[in-house]
Amino acid sequence: MSQALYKSLKVLDPDCRITVMAPNWTLPLLDRMPEVDASMDMEFGHGELGLSARRRLGKSLRASNFTHAIVLPLSFKSALVPFHANIGTRTGWRGEWRNLLLNDCRTPRDKQFPLMVQRFAALAYPENEAPPKNIPNPCLVAQEQGIQDSLNKFGLGTDSEIIAICPGAEFGEAKQWPSQYYAELSNAMLEQDKQVWIFGSSNDELATEAILADIDHAMLDRCHNLVGRTSLAEAIDLMSVTTAVVSNDSGLLHVAAALSKPVVGIYGSTSPDFTPPLAEQVKLLATDIECRPCFKRECPFGHLRCLTELKPSLAIESVELYSNSK
Repeated sequence: MSQALYKSLKVLDPDCRITVMAPNWTLPLLDRMPEVDASMDMEFGHGELGLSARRRLGKSLRASNFTHAIVLPLSFKSALVPFHANIGTRTGWRGEWRNLLLNDCRTPRDKQFPLMVQRFAALAYPENEAPPKNIPNPCLVAQEQGIQDSLNKFGLGTDSEIIAICPGAEFGEAKQWPSQYYAELSNAMLEQDKQVWIFGSSNDELATEAILADIDHAMLDRCHNLVGRTSLAEAIDLMSVTTAVVSNDSGLLHVAAALSKPVVGIYGSTSPDFTPPLAEQVKLLATDIECRPCFKRECPFGHLRCLTELKPSLAIESVELYSNSK
């Protein structure tokens, strides 16, 4: 979602050079953002303070002569590196005493900018200047050689329509559509002579095994399990050739949207109001029961109605609509 900021910066100054410091695992994403000229591994673990290490890193950047730093995380520690790098203008939203480190520290305007992408993009503009209403959507560009290499590596073909499913969610079970529902969706797609590719991390292997156990064995050869087998770069490039993507509220949902894939997003305990998938063809499935969104990792009542009431037919109809519109 930070790509909205990079796109806005390039609109304002097409000749500016953008270097992004981010966690190592995000670098494949940055490699597929045309606006990013260079990327740097942040080097710090999640939640790690590392005061002396941040000071050393900041000082090592002084020779690079960066003129402007925009700090997206809201923590105090995230503003330390640009401070120690002596970068002339250091911009970010106010929080955690960051005004001591940022010399362009802005008062949050959450009502004016309800979406995270709006808050990111607003930092490209002077504080007294309103950004355009139409914030550019994220747009990842897959690498052609990467696509071919990944297809060859996993023995995949693109001779028929491909439906990607992403059954995992790091947040917890309250964001995971039941495996039997994914299996019913998959069987319906396979019966229409489509392929099904399953994406996810190694943490999603149990959920995937449960799905595969319910797949019609006569069609199992067209259901390809990529869970825990691909790198993020390979997952991005492979997802770029799919027909449509059905996903829980997860990172892969946003990757699919940024690849301009038609997406069906399934929302249980969470809400798309703050961080919706940003694409032209998006169908969001959610119930209107009184207890959602609760934003809990596990259902407080034990019924998971916010997910179980989203029947497979809803996703099947949505995917078929995308498929028929091709």
